[in-house]
Amino acid sequence: MKAIWNGVVVAESDDIVTVEGEHYFPQAALKSEYTSFSNHRTSDWKGQAYYQSLFVNGEMKADAVWHYPEPSESAANLKDRVAFTAGVAIVD
Repeated sequence: MKAIWNGVVVAESDDIVTVEGEHYFPQAALKSEYTSFSNHRTSDWKGQAYYQSLFVNGEMKADAVWHYPEPSESAANLKDRVAFTAGVAIVD
């Protein structure tokens, strides 16, 4: 699968975990040259999510990527994985 934003593949992998309709890519599949810092955080049953923004072709998509550095026990399969917000196309 591929995650595409602003015409660029920002992550690609065949190793996908799907939880609540969200596709989680291995963190290593995320092309770090397209990410930038965000201090945005949220919490839910999976743990505390940390966000990054995407910066592609001169455009920023704030808080577009998230991961759980220390997921809850029930979401342990999300360790070292990233997901993408609406607007980032996930294609097979």
